[in-house]
Amino acid sequence: MDFQNPDISILKNKDLFVFDMDGTIYLGEQVFPYAVRFIHNLRAAGKRVLFFTNNASHSPLFYLSRLTRMGFDPRQSEIMTAGDVTAEFLIRHRPNQSVYLLGTEDLVQNFQSRGIPLVAGESERADVVVTSFDTSLTYQKLSDACRLIRGGAEYLCTHPDFNCPTEHGPIPDSGAIAAFVTASTGVSPTYFGKPYRHTVEMICEATEVAKEKMCIFGDRLYTDIAVGKRHGITAVLVYSGETQPEDVEKAEEKDRPDFIFNSLDDVDQAFFA
Repeated sequence: MDFQNPDISILKNKDLFVFDMDGTIYLGEQVFPYAVRFIHNLRAAGKRVLFFTNNASHSPLFYLSRLTRMGFDPRQSEIMTAGDVTAEFLIRHRPNQSVYLLGTEDLVQNFQSRGIPLVAGESERADVVVTSFDTSLTYQKLSDACRLIRGGAEYLCTHPDFNCPTEHGPIPDSGAIAAFVTASTGVSPTYFGKPYRHTVEMICEATEVAKEKMCIFGDRLYTDIAVGKRHGITAVLVYSGETQPEDVEKAEEKDRPDFIFNSLDDVDQAFFA
């Protein structure tokens, strides 16, 4: 595929730069030094930055610590996860409903800190079941989630990612867990995170920046790029994570990114060289 990027001035004129994390600015514990440099250069140029990850297995405080350790100098207000979006939806649209959460202890604490009433797996019923990327997953958790959904609980999922990129290769993510639950129950969840509108609405509300003045950088077509293409945000793909050139070639024209770079190193060079 012969792809040529549009004029870089389109990106230079944006006010808010939204960055996916896994596969875009780092890979597992491996930080991309050029990503640190690019983000520091953006700040020096007066641009705003938001770190958004679909990975809801950790809390915003975890990401604050990680990004600080890696040299990105984030503020807590600049960090958002799919877990935050899901929790806000429950608070606003399912107030006081009982929730069974299949997730890590970090995500459980995130929900509890917001006052969301959580129930244990052995409960007879729940109003809502939420599944996520759970590195502490057990068969009992899966069985409890399926039983409660069969009992009438609404099914939500924090994000649709099938795999989480790591420095050792991809590992099963939230979408893979949801596929198990759907296969067992016949019920498909309502998804949050990228590429869904609740995420865009929360970003706009939190930053007070219009979609037209944002751009998003990410490594996945079906989440990072899709959230931009579906909702009017300039979408920039980097090849430092999951997506490879052959994946772009297979994608329909409407699903292809607005810009493509090998990594944020190339973006930094285009901006500031």
